[in-house]
Amino acid sequence: MSEPAKAWDEGGPERLYTVSRGRAPHEPRQRPVELVSLIVARAEPEPGMAPEAATVLRMCPFPLSVAEISAYLVLPVSTVIVILAELLGDGRVEARAPVPAAVLPDHELLQAVMHGLQKL
Repeated sequence: MSEPAKAWDEGGPERLYTVSRGRAPHEPRQRPVELVSLIVARAEPEPGMAPEAATVLRMCPFPLSVAEISAYLVLPVSTVIVILAELLGDGRVEARAPVPAAVLPDHELLQAVMHGLQKL
């Protein structure tokens, strides 16, 4: 008796290998991006483009972090970094540093402002 054919597992390692075209995120051609780097599309998807790359271009007219893109695509960050590296290399997306947290003003400055307002 033969075994039943297994259904294709969309989340299997074969799919990730296909999506990344066998490349690893640490290859020298690729520019490093961090999990919190903001990605912005600079081009429109083209016919024949990999579906995941086209999706990134469609979803990033406004900055999205690498972590958000990974979550939306339901792909591991390492695979998303490979996709983004290719798009970065082609100039189709731009990577920006995350917006730094606001630095609080000096405590003495706040006291001077407070005293000035109290005198009004």
